[in-house]
Amino acid sequence: MCVRVDVTDAHLHSPTDLLTFHHHNDRSFTMQHESINPWTWQDQFGYSQAVLTRNTTETLYCAGQPAVGPDGAPMHADDMAAQIDQALDNIEAVLSGAGFGWEHVVRLNMYTTDVDLFFQNYGVVATRLAKAACIPASTLLAVNRLAFPELLVEFEATAAR
Repeated sequence: MCVRVDVTDAHLHSPTDLLTFHHHNDRSFTMQHESINPWTWQDQFGYSQAVLTRNTTETLYCAGQPAVGPDGAPMHADDMAAQIDQALDNIEAVLSGAGFGWEHVVRLNMYTTDVDLFFQNYGVVATRLAKAACIPASTLLAVNRLAFPELLVEFEATAAR
Protein backbone atom coordinates (compact mmCIF):
# COMPACT_ATOMS: atom_id res chain seq x y z
CA MET A 1 0.00 0.00 0.00
CA CYS A 2 1.34 3.45 -0.88
CA VAL A 3 0.67 5.96 1.87
CA ARG A 4 1.64 9.64 2.10
CA VAL A 5 1.54 11.14 5.59
CA ASP A 6 0.89 14.84 6.23
CA VAL A 7 1.26 15.99 9.81
CA THR A 8 -1.37 18.66 10.41
CA ASP A 9 -0.77 19.22 14.13
CA ALA A 10 2.47 17.81 15.56
CA HIS A 11 3.26 20.08 18.50
CA LEU A 12 5.18 18.22 21.19
CA HIS A 13 2.85 19.33 23.98
CA SER A 14 -0.34 19.31 21.93
CA PRO A 15 -3.05 17.10 23.44
CA THR A 16 -4.00 15.86 19.99
CA ASP A 17 -1.93 14.93 16.97
CA LEU A 18 -3.79 14.49 13.69
CA LEU A 19 -2.23 12.56 10.82
CA THR A 20 -3.89 12.60 7.42
CA PHE A 21 -3.24 9.57 5.25
CA HIS A 22 -3.76 9.57 1.49
CA HIS A 23 -4.01 6.17 -0.17
CA HIS A 24 -2.73 5.62 -3.71
CA ASN A 25 -6.35 5.83 -4.95
CA ASP A 26 -6.70 9.33 -3.37
CA ARG A 27 -9.02 8.20 -0.61
CA SER A 28 -7.98 9.84 2.63
CA PHE A 29 -8.73 9.49 6.29
CA THR A 30 -7.47 11.17 9.42
CA MET A 31 -5.91 9.19 12.23
CA GLN A 32 -5.95 10.90 15.58
CA HIS A 33 -3.72 10.35 18.62
CA GLU A 34 -5.02 12.09 21.71
CA SER A 35 -3.05 12.21 24.96
CA ILE A 36 -5.22 11.70 28.03
CA ASN A 37 -3.56 13.40 31.02
CA PRO A 38 -5.72 14.31 34.02
CA TRP A 39 -2.53 15.68 35.65
CA THR A 40 0.61 17.47 34.43
CA TRP A 41 3.38 15.80 36.48
CA GLN A 42 4.08 13.25 33.72
CA ASP A 43 5.01 16.02 31.27
CA GLN A 44 8.48 16.31 32.81
CA PHE A 45 9.09 12.66 31.90
CA GLY A 46 7.75 12.92 28.34
CA TYR A 47 4.94 10.41 28.47
CA SER A 48 1.13 10.30 28.61
CA GLN A 49 -1.14 8.58 31.09
CA ALA A 50 -3.06 7.20 28.10
CA VAL A 51 -3.20 7.65 24.34
CA LEU A 52 -6.54 7.40 22.57
CA THR A 53 -6.39 6.55 18.87
CA ARG A 54 -9.17 7.06 16.37
CA ASN A 55 -9.42 6.04 12.73
CA THR A 56 -6.54 3.56 12.94
CA THR A 57 -6.24 0.80 10.39
CA GLU A 58 -3.15 -1.06 11.62
CA THR A 59 -1.63 -1.85 15.00
CA LEU A 60 1.90 -3.16 15.52
CA TYR A 61 2.78 -4.97 18.76
CA CYS A 62 6.55 -5.11 19.19
CA ALA A 63 8.20 -7.77 21.31
CA GLY A 64 10.59 -6.61 24.00
CA GLN A 65 13.80 -5.24 22.53
CA PRO A 66 16.93 -5.32 24.70
CA ALA A 67 20.45 -4.18 23.81
CA VAL A 68 21.39 -7.02 21.49
CA GLY A 69 23.17 -6.97 18.16
CA PRO A 70 21.95 -8.44 14.87
CA ASP A 71 23.20 -11.86 16.02
CA GLY A 72 21.16 -11.67 19.25
CA ALA A 73 24.25 -11.34 21.44
CA PRO A 74 24.02 -8.86 24.35
CA MET A 75 25.88 -5.58 23.87
CA HIS A 76 27.31 -2.88 26.17
CA ALA A 77 27.61 -4.85 29.44
CA ASP A 78 27.42 -2.57 32.49
CA ASP A 79 26.64 0.56 30.38
CA MET A 80 23.01 1.59 30.98
CA ALA A 81 23.08 4.60 28.61
CA ALA A 82 24.51 2.53 25.75
CA GLN A 83 22.03 -0.28 26.41
CA ILE A 84 19.10 2.17 26.40
CA ASP A 85 20.31 3.65 23.11
CA GLN A 86 20.79 0.21 21.51
CA ALA A 87 17.40 -1.06 22.72
CA LEU A 88 15.72 2.06 21.28
CA ASP A 89 17.63 1.52 18.01
CA ASN A 90 16.25 -2.02 17.97
CA ILE A 91 12.68 -0.77 18.55
CA GLU A 92 13.21 1.70 15.72
CA ALA A 93 14.43 -1.09 13.42
CA VAL A 94 11.34 -3.20 14.18
CA LEU A 95 9.05 -0.19 13.63
CA SER A 96 10.79 0.63 10.35
CA GLY A 97 10.61 -2.97 9.19
CA ALA A 98 6.82 -2.72 9.36
CA GLY A 99 6.68 0.75 7.80
CA PHE A 100 6.06 2.53 11.11
CA GLY A 101 7.98 5.28 12.88
CA TRP A 102 8.18 6.82 16.34
CA GLU A 103 5.25 9.07 15.42
CA HIS A 104 3.03 5.96 15.47
CA VAL A 105 4.11 4.71 18.92
CA VAL A 106 1.24 4.97 21.41
CA ARG A 107 2.69 2.78 24.17
CA LEU A 108 6.28 2.21 25.28
CA ASN A 109 6.91 -0.12 28.22
CA MET A 110 10.31 -0.11 29.91
CA TYR A 111 11.81 -2.94 31.95
CA THR A 112 15.02 -2.54 33.92
CA THR A 113 17.06 -4.44 36.46
CA ASP A 114 18.09 -1.15 38.14
CA VAL A 115 15.52 1.65 38.38
CA ASP A 116 17.93 4.13 39.99
CA LEU A 117 20.54 3.63 37.28
CA PHE A 118 17.81 3.80 34.63
CA PHE A 119 16.63 7.19 35.93
CA GLN A 120 20.23 8.45 35.98
CA ASN A 121 20.29 7.72 32.24
CA TYR A 122 16.67 8.57 31.41
CA GLY A 123 17.85 11.54 29.35
CA VAL A 124 18.71 9.10 26.56
CA VAL A 125 15.04 8.04 26.41
CA ALA A 126 13.62 11.55 26.87
CA THR A 127 15.86 13.01 24.15
CA ARG A 128 14.96 10.31 21.63
CA LEU A 129 11.22 10.62 22.27
CA ALA A 130 11.24 14.44 22.28
CA LYS A 131 13.17 14.54 19.00
CA ALA A 132 10.45 12.37 17.44
CA ALA A 133 7.58 14.30 19.14
CA CYS A 134 6.54 10.95 20.63
CA ILE A 135 4.61 11.10 23.91
CA PRO A 136 3.42 7.51 24.46
CA ALA A 137 1.63 5.93 27.37
CA SER A 138 4.38 4.20 29.35
CA THR A 139 5.08 1.89 32.24
CA LEU A 140 8.44 1.40 33.95
CA LEU A 141 8.91 -1.92 35.74
CA ALA A 142 11.81 -3.24 37.80
CA VAL A 143 12.62 -6.88 37.09
CA ASN A 144 15.06 -9.30 38.73
CA ARG A 145 16.74 -10.04 35.41
CA LEU A 146 16.17 -10.07 31.67
CA ALA A 147 16.85 -12.85 29.13
CA PHE A 148 20.62 -12.58 29.61
CA PRO A 149 22.16 -11.59 32.96
CA GLU A 150 24.23 -8.74 31.45
CA LEU A 151 21.13 -6.98 30.06
CA LEU A 152 19.96 -3.98 32.08
CA VAL A 153 16.98 -2.69 30.07
CA GLU A 154 14.34 -3.77 27.58
CA PHE A 155 11.60 -1.82 25.77
CA GLU A 156 8.38 -2.96 24.13
CA ALA A 157 6.24 -0.73 21.94
CA THR A 158 2.76 -0.64 20.47
CA ALA A 159 2.24 1.49 17.38
CA ALA A 160 -0.95 2.39 15.53
CA ARG A 161 -1.79 4.12 12.29
